[in-house]
Amino acid sequence: MLITLTTDFGYADPFVGIMKGVILGIHAEARIVDLSHDIAPQDVRAGALVLRHSLPYFRSGTIHIVVVDPGVGGARRPLLIESEGSYFVGPDNGVLSLALEGKAPSHIIHLSNPLYHLTPTSTTFHGRDIFAPVAAHLSRGIPLPAFGEPITTFKRLKWPGVVKHGGDLVGEVVYVDRFGNLFTNITEHDLAELAAARLRIQVGKIIISGLVQNYAAIKEGGFVALINSWGLLEIALYKDSAQNRTGAKIGHKVAVLTAS
Repeated sequence: MLITLTTDFGYADPFVGIMKGVILGIHAEARIVDLSHDIAPQDVRAGALVLRHSLPYFRSGTIHIVVVDPGVGGARRPLLIESEGSYFVGPDNGVLSLALEGKAPSHIIHLSNPLYHLTPTSTTFHGRDIFAPVAAHLSRGIPLPAFGEPITTFKRLKWPGVVKHGGDLVGEVVYVDRFGNLFTNITEHDLAELAAARLRIQVGKIIISGLVQNYAAIKEGGFVALINSWGLLEIALYKDSAQNRTGAKIGHKVAVLTAS
C-alpha cells in the first residue's frame, strides 16, 4: 500500500522521520512517498493545493496524509476520508478539501477510536500519534468504521474568486514555489475567451505583455506570464525570483488587462 506525506515540518527537525518510523513500525512493508515537507509554516491552503495537484498522479487506493495543522490539540477533528477509492488522513481544517472538490466522499470518519492512536497521545504532534498510525493500520486492512464515528461534513476552504471588470480580470497570488514563481487563482479556463497575445498581466508596477509557452521564451532577467502545469496563470522571472523582484505575497492582486 502506498502512503504519501505532505507537511510543513521541513527537514531541520526529526518530525518527518518520526512519522515514517511510526508507519513502518506498524506496517514494515508500507511504501512511503514524500510529496512535500516544505509547505510554508501553517499555510493550510498551500498544503491543500499541493495535495490537489498531486492527486491525479497516484493510483486509486493510495493513502494521503497531510499535516499542516496550526490548530493541533484544539477543537478541530482528526479525519479519515475515503473518496473514489483513495484515502485522506489529516486535520479538519480544510487542508483535505481542495483535493475533494466536486467529489462525494463515500466515508468521512472522525478518528475518535484511541485503539489506533499512539498512547499517550500528545496535544502537539498528531502527525505522529494519530495520523501516521491510522494510515499504517489502514494500509494493513483495518476497515474504516473501526477508526471512529462516521460524520457527514468536513471543513472546506473558501477559494478566492476571480473578479471580472468588463473584459479585464482581477485575481490574486495563491501559492509561491521555491523558485519564487507566483501562482495565481486565474485559470486557463478563465482566459480561454481572451486573445492571449493581446493581454497585459499586471502585478504591482510590473506589466507583462501576452502569455508565453515556457520559461525560456524571454531573455534572462525578464518577466514571463504563462499557464503552468497546474493550469493556473503564473508569473515568473527567468532565472530569478518573481517574488523577490515584485515583493508580491499570498493574496497580492494580479490583473489581466485586455488591450484597448
